[in-house]
Amino acid sequence: MTAAEVIAGLASRHETVATCESLTGGLVLAELTTVPGASAVVRGGLVTYATDLKTSLAGVPADLIAEHGVVSRPVAEAMAAGARLACGATWGIGLTGVAGPDPVDGLSPGTVCIGIAGPDGTVSVQERFVGDRGAVRRQTVERAFELLSEVWTR
Repeated sequence: MTAAEVIAGLASRHETVATCESLTGGLVLAELTTVPGASAVVRGGLVTYATDLKTSLAGVPADLIAEHGVVSRPVAEAMAAGARLACGATWGIGLTGVAGPDPVDGLSPGTVCIGIAGPDGTVSVQERFVGDRGAVRRQTVERAFELLSEVWTR
């Protein structure tokens, strides 16, 4: 799914989206806002690259991070919920992971967790992408768009 398809899908549903991004550093939001008409559905986003900002800006409980690790499905879900709440959006997307080249907390580069928060709750996936930092980040953006479209069609 492309950014244009995400924007068109959200617009047709009269819904909005916000992001809380770590490893992608704002790439999801940047990609969405390349599409004409994005302002009708994109509310905004948080770039919480530093772990403490996930708590202070996105409201991710520190004990959740301590229990599951910063790169985990529960944290991605909490980031998505935090983005949704902070920006007043229908949907929130949370992204955390290891872009590389080095492991983080024992997790290999390419380990990514994506959370989606919406009107009916949250869902998440953990993926393993291959390639350099750029490739991992690009695949993460693409998978986030796919996951959002899978969730809103349920």
